[in-house]
Amino acid sequence: MAAGIAIAAFLLLLLIRSAVQSRYQKLAATPEVEFLELPFKVISRTTLLTVLVTSLFIGSQWLKLPDAVTKGLLTVFTIAVFWQIGLWVSIAVLAALERKRQASDPAAASSMGIIGFLARATIWSFVVLLTLDNLGVQIKPLLAGLGIGGIAVALAAQNILGDLFASLSITLDRPFVVGDSLQVDDFNGTVEYIGVKSTRLRSLNGEQIIMPNSNLLSSRIRNNSRMNTRRVVISISVDQQTPVEKLQQIPGKIRELIESHQPIRFDRSNFSKISTTSFDFEAVYIVLTPDFAKHMTILQDINLRLVEWLDKERIMLWSPQRLYYVDSKPGARPSLEEKALPTSRDS
Repeated sequence: MAAGIAIAAFLLLLLIRSAVQSRYQKLAATPEVEFLELPFKVISRTTLLTVLVTSLFIGSQWLKLPDAVTKGLLTVFTIAVFWQIGLWVSIAVLAALERKRQASDPAAASSMGIIGFLARATIWSFVVLLTLDNLGVQIKPLLAGLGIGGIAVALAAQNILGDLFASLSITLDRPFVVGDSLQVDDFNGTVEYIGVKSTRLRSLNGEQIIMPNSNLLSSRIRNNSRMNTRRVVISISVDQQTPVEKLQQIPGKIRELIESHQPIRFDRSNFSKISTTSFDFEAVYIVLTPDFAKHMTILQDINLRLVEWLDKERIMLWSPQRLYYVDSKPGARPSLEEKALPTSRDS
């Protein structure tokens, strides 16, 4: 009778598992996410070992066995259930994270991976502790020993743990995600992967830059991918022989050239400084797009048209002129002397 009940329970559990797996495959084949898709996915991952242990335990209830055997069967069944529950919870957490990643941002794959790793580590740690407890191992002395050993390990591996907590901070705070263009100190690159210990960037020259997460967060990071606008400053210096009426025209002309482009927000254009050798002008405008190619195209057109207008109005840009004096006396060591002089169209 016990064997018959065990066989019947085994076949019934297999039938239920097969039906759930079939139903889950039909739900997963549709593009919509059904409400019961996640529960069916979790239950369909029931292992054959769990089914077998459960069937034998059910059948053993119709037998009169020694207390030691009964206790042993209960322990095996309990451990099997704990490991099966750990597998179910782990699958549920990973499926939920995957659904969230698809619903929010595909670039968050590495961030979801870090959260999934920490979640699975926590789940299986509890499963192992519960297993040891059912096997008769004293958990409290073990936890106390692990606590003391954990302090020693933490001191020895503080750099690794620092990178681990930094990766958790990156995951939760999300200062950048995969695909963002970053400038970190003297390094520029695109984020390729955010790991538990390090983050990998692909530089503009093509090489891969690997940076520890703790060092990355302690640095000043510029996330160029989250740039909304670009502030551009145009500075020119003209010769001091330029007439006043020509100087008065320069700010207005620069503003006219800037406002002839879109999308741009003009800020200011001024005669900014009278230096010892030149008259300096400065103009500022905001490009209302983060597109670097668009920004450079606009700047190039403004510069070309400004140079063309300055040439037409015979306004000279100031630049230093170097005069070299060579001492060529017999027996003397040749020496060079530089002197910066302003240039003008008349010189």
